[in-house]
Amino acid sequence: MNPKIECQCGAVQITASRPQPLSVYCCHCTECQKQSASAFDEGNTLECYFCKTCGVRVLHRSVLPDGQGKPYLSVKGGCVEGLSWENAEHIYTRSARVPVPEGSYQTVPGAQD
Repeated sequence: MNPKIECQCGAVQITASRPQPLSVYCCHCTECQKQSASAFDEGNTLECYFCKTCGVRVLHRSVLPDGQGKPYLSVKGGCVEGLSWENAEHIYTRSARVPVPEGSYQTVPGAQD
């Protein structure tokens, strides 16, 4: 069964197109830290999609340097019902505001954001 994706107020409700995500990231870049007042971010130019009622950013698409959007969407993990963070990959850890768990997989260890 594919998981439900839902904003905070429930006005946006989507069923994911697959039962499991391609990957799960804990991104530590400064862009998302500032955007969401949280410790995680991706650091790319993004097309963002928000709930018109509660304002929550539900998903986004990274934009390539030529202006084309990548062929997949990134869903904010907190909006995915029952998402497991157990094997999440940590990226842009140089900007981490919280300790990266020892032994965690880091796709871009210490990368600049």
